Order: sequence, then structure tokens, then C-alpha cells
Amino acid sequence: MEGVEHRIVKVNGINMHVAEKGQGPVILFVHGFPELWYSWRHQISALSSKGYRAVAPDLRGYGGTDAPDSVTCYTCFHIVGDL
Repeated sequence: MEGVEHRIVKVNGINMHVAEKGQGPVILFVHGFPELWYSWRHQISALSSKGYRAVAPDLRGYGGTDAPDSVTCYTCFHIVGDL
């Protein structure tokens, strides 16, 4: 997708893929299960063109983000803590 910057950030012991575009106040897009940042591509494009910074991470275990082996690493506390 044109103009979207991709980066990896270290958070809570994992590498998290984040897609972002635009400048201004941040809008955080959180995908559902089992989806990816790409689910928000149309909203990212539209809102970044309106002066917002659209940020869409891949949650742990999805897309370009690390997938820890243990099921205990996927509690709501881990997922929210990553954000």
C-alpha cells in the first residue's frame, strides 16, 4: 500500500510489526481475529489524508509480529499491554 511505513518495535519481549501513515493526532486501529493490519488499509488511507496519523499493529501471533509458543502469552493482559 502506497505511503504506509512499516517498522518493528520491541514491546513486552516480542517484536511487533506496525504499519503507519500520516501526521497529526493518532488513530490506533486494532484488528480482529484472525486478521492483520491490512484489514484497515482503506481507513488508513482515508484518515491519513485528513490529517491524522493512522497506526495499525499486527497483534501478537499475527502477520509480522512474533508468535510466542506458550498459550499463556496470549491473555488479554498481554495483548492490551502490547498496545
